[in-house]
Amino acid sequence: MGLFDRLREPVFLKESSKAIEQIEKLKELEPKLNSEGKEKIKKEIKCIEYGIIGEKNIEFELRNSHMPMYIIHDLYIESDDLSSQIDYLVITKKICFVIECKNLFGNIEINNQGDFIRNMDFGSKKIKEGIYSPITQNERHLKLMKKIAIENKSNVIMKFITDKLFESSYKTVVVLANPKTLLNSRFAKKEIKDKVIRADQLVSYIKDNYNKSKELEMSEKALFSWAESFLKIHKEKDISYLEKYNKYLVEDGKTDYIKSNINIVKETYNKYISNKVNIEDTEIYKELKSFRLNKSRQENIKPYFIYNNEQLNDLISKMPLSNEELKKVSGFGDVKISKYGEDIINIIKKYL
Repeated sequence: MGLFDRLREPVFLKESSKAIEQIEKLKELEPKLNSEGKEKIKKEIKCIEYGIIGEKNIEFELRNSHMPMYIIHDLYIESDDLSSQIDYLVITKKICFVIECKNLFGNIEINNQGDFIRNMDFGSKKIKEGIYSPITQNERHLKLMKKIAIENKSNVIMKFITDKLFESSYKTVVVLANPKTLLNSRFAKKEIKDKVIRADQLVSYIKDNYNKSKELEMSEKALFSWAESFLKIHKEKDISYLEKYNKYLVEDGKTDYIKSNINIVKETYNKYISNKVNIEDTEIYKELKSFRLNKSRQENIKPYFIYNNEQLNDLISKMPLSNEELKKVSGFGDVKISKYGEDIINIIKKYL
């Protein structure tokens, strides 16, 4: 399909997330912790695994929406000392939907003050607890997106226009991804109710808001440029749990973990600094970059949609030899692997 041929179905511009990498790093760290640390890290792994299931439920709904829109999964943005990790952006010709996924255990009640309360049953025991408002969390995402959008405008007039018109083009919504979760929002204010839905209501929500919007429909080219602008501000976030779990490290584990990290740094240093070899000058880098360029021309897309330079460096660092190993590389999900995986692996094998 050409770049600006008629868009008829949803297109994922970014489908991968850091969640699998997070789990792997936590599992690597777990044996080095004391019993209290192991218990905490197991809970964190469970939460991440549960989150992955929830995001997959949302992905299923979006893929089967049959709507012309671009989708970005797991967008990480930064400005100054602020950062946000956005579960899904859905970009249509009128509105960009900022989606916060919540795969919560138990039932959710929203009271007339807008407080979120989780109710859970454990046999005869009932637990009721307040949780941080995902609406507030999502609004913070939107504020940072607006801040970055204004900062990226080149002159005062464009900054002013962006500031005034930003909200009309964006909608935030919290999606409860667990199909077993019941939502009780009968006492909540309408503006709160309208921002919390179940996963099976997501497609209808997008269609209804799109049809009600008074914004003008943009062209295919403008839509793509809008979606592309979000990819340009995405940052690859380094994941490290050493500081968080440092106090739970047993002495042997602490020594091993620190040694392991020192060895990684030494290997990188020896390879690219001591030997004065720039990774961009290596043959494997050049071939993978050439492959990316050729594919992008064939598909009439930007090269970094296949993989960006940071992901290219990660490919060379991890040297994956199977599809499962390729999934551990930043930015590679099932769709991208099915399209490019075999060719990439064959290139890597030539340099082993």
